[in-house]
Amino acid sequence: MQTTFALRRKEVINDDLPVGEILERWPALKMESQVCAEFHRIANLNLKNHFIAELDRHAHRLQSLFRRRAARTGKVANILGQLFRAYDLQEQVDVHVRRAAVLRALPANLNEDDSGFLKLWDEAQSDEPNIDDVPVGLLLISANSTDATLFCPDRTAVVLEGNIVIDFPTMAEAFVMLFALICAQHLSYPKDMANTFDFIQKVLMGLDDGKLRPRVLSFKNDLLAVK
Repeated sequence: MQTTFALRRKEVINDDLPVGEILERWPALKMESQVCAEFHRIANLNLKNHFIAELDRHAHRLQSLFRRRAARTGKVANILGQLFRAYDLQEQVDVHVRRAAVLRALPANLNEDDSGFLKLWDEAQSDEPNIDDVPVGLLLISANSTDATLFCPDRTAVVLEGNIVIDFPTMAEAFVMLFALICAQHLSYPKDMANTFDFIQKVLMGLDDGKLRPRVLSFKNDLLAVK
């Protein structure tokens, strides 16, 4: 993968290959270690370490912002309120649940609808997930869906072009791996989640090209102002 990197980037960027063809030609991109290595070749960053460290560093301030907005009125406040009411009822809140809560709240706070991006699959209810219409997304998989599934499903899968590519024990791991696969395959961010991925890329990952979307810039300023 290292020796063929230049050729692969040329094909991916210039030839605009479909996801399925890229994964068929380069099946190593279905492996976590190889996706991390590919991202390092592209961005010169340790993917998981950097993402998790920054997510944890901002988690408390992010939750403070989300809860403040949940206390207001309006559609976004209602969504965040429901999310954190479910979060506060969790019997066990560990670091993985806290990370998932932040990632679940982020799109709502940025006025985005994640219903087309984030799907639930209760394996006890159906043999196959309904993901045919998901170009880029995450699938929360559980043997018995409950409120806890929102934050700690049995596993979370990365979905590209309606197919499961790879799955992980936690939502945060799946989320950052999806971000890396988007970069590795030169894909566009999901239209309904553009602000969220802009925040992930330019604020959490620090891959800033000098331009932030207005809503993301406002949110970044709010985040930096929280003590």
